[in-house]
Amino acid sequence: MAKRNIVKIDEEKCTGCGQCVTACAEGAIQIINGKAKLVSEIYCDGLGACIGHCPEDAITIEQREAVEFDEQATQAHLEKAKSQQRQVDFVCPGLMAKNLREKTDSDVSEKTTGAESQLSHWPVQLKLVSPAAPYFKNADLLFVADCVPFAMGDFHDKFLKNHSVVVGCPKLDDSEFYVEKIAEILKGSGINSLTVIHMEVPCCSGLTQIVRKAIAKNKIAMSFEDVTIDLHGNISRTETMQS
Repeated sequence: MAKRNIVKIDEEKCTGCGQCVTACAEGAIQIINGKAKLVSEIYCDGLGACIGHCPEDAITIEQREAVEFDEQATQAHLEKAKSQQRQVDFVCPGLMAKNLREKTDSDVSEKTTGAESQLSHWPVQLKLVSPAAPYFKNADLLFVADCVPFAMGDFHDKFLKNHSVVVGCPKLDDSEFYVEKIAEILKGSGINSLTVIHMEVPCCSGLTQIVRKAIAKNKIAMSFEDVTIDLHGNISRTETMQS
């Protein structure tokens, strides 16, 4: 073995979003137990095409002793993956198709018929809101993943009532833009409390990291509630995060 450039993945920063997997043309990275892993040194050419696709800056290039990149073995690896009709042996948990419940005879349940909306302001998409909007002043703020209100039948009553809200997707949107926007809201509005609500799929936990970075950017000490929702719309975990 000789010293050469090779990918290094920081598992503490990695959220398992899978963007590096699709960015690696050699199929050298897979998501294993919710974290990105270099599956074999011989598949990594050390050029680092995956680096710019990681929203958490969890991937770097280091120089160390490693087995040489093997182009023939890499091609065989890719052909095997292609023949099995899957991309580099990985399906993001957030993209897996699942039937969560059977259809019922009635179109609407009695419980939700005529339920009153608890939404107190508009817009709600983080890209569209103004950090200086009056509904953020001294507010109890929710930062919610786009999918949460669809999963939770009682989201309005359980969380939204008497709260201001912004929504976004850490996998599909620009996380750095979100960090800047949340930082602006926290800096100028005197937020009373902050709750982050996301789905249990790994990529969705990126919302938590966005808030951590926004708080750090303002150089303030602030705690927030981090709530995880499972695919059946139940609260699976609630934690108080210190920043």
